[in-house]
Amino acid sequence: MRSLTSKSCIRSTVIIVALAGCFDTALGQSRGKWTTRRPMPSSRTEVAAVELGAKIYVIGGFSQSGDLVEEFDPVKNSWRRRASLPNPLHHVGAVSVAGKIYVLGGYSSRWGAVDTVHEYDPASDQWRARASMPTARGALAVGVVNGKIFAVGGVGPDRRNTNANEEYDPATNRWTKRTPIPTARDHLAMGVVEGKLYAIGGRLDGNYARNLAANEEYDSTSDRWRARAPMPTARSGITAAALNGKIFVFGGESTSGTFNQTESYDPAKDAWETWAPMPTARHGLGAAVWGKEIYVISGGPRPGGTFSSVNEVFTP
Repeated sequence: MRSLTSKSCIRSTVIIVALAGCFDTALGQSRGKWTTRRPMPSSRTEVAAVELGAKIYVIGGFSQSGDLVEEFDPVKNSWRRRASLPNPLHHVGAVSVAGKIYVLGGYSSRWGAVDTVHEYDPASDQWRARASMPTARGALAVGVVNGKIFAVGGVGPDRRNTNANEEYDPATNRWTKRTPIPTARDHLAMGVVEGKLYAIGGRLDGNYARNLAANEEYDSTSDRWRARAPMPTARSGITAAALNGKIFVFGGESTSGTFNQTESYDPAKDAWETWAPMPTARHGLGAAVWGKEIYVISGGPRPGGTFSSVNEVFTP
């Protein structure tokens, strides 16, 4: 077998180094980047975050007053207080539909699971009550498909998990029961891609020593669920946001501490990818997409009832 000459070896080495450099650069770019924006005026945890009209709203949670609603303007990098929730709530689900924000379920200040639905109109800065959920629960997940809101999982008044999957139509103010989620859980996250709902992670019966990596897809047209690739890191107390056809999952808590993981799920490939970790590990946080960025706000830096005003932005 003919051995390589010195010039061949040098040439090969240069090519390998060049390729390695390109590979490292590509990896660095694929991990995304984090930046910090103006902190929230209040320190909270177990919040919900929603984008509407180029503003981000952080709703409820544990704080001095659990009815807080604060609005962030990404352009001005500024916050302002908005009309408070009708009642103090934490562990709610929140989404925006047709120019309104809907806050579903959650826990009262005394940890009682509620069935309430509150609608917020940013134009008038007012709240109004809507038809209650069939199943009272907190720490649920919510998502929107074709203008309908789906409320999935959570913990009911008996402090046990519910597998409820209920659809709300804001146009008619009516609820419809749909096929239950296969894995009943709470403190899970949800993302929507191409009209499908993905229920990710969570825990069993409110116990973060029993975290899950489950990832289940729901097709509202066929009213069917199916299991998909599990999340690499089993965790709960997480948040998620969909961007560029992927669902990004942030944070969480367990018995050993809080998570700074950023992992994304690609439904087209049924595969997960790891990204740059959050600068501040936390749970009970909220996430909202604005443009090409995901704002990850608030949350507890340690397991349990801890608080922060952190406002960190992830750009894939």
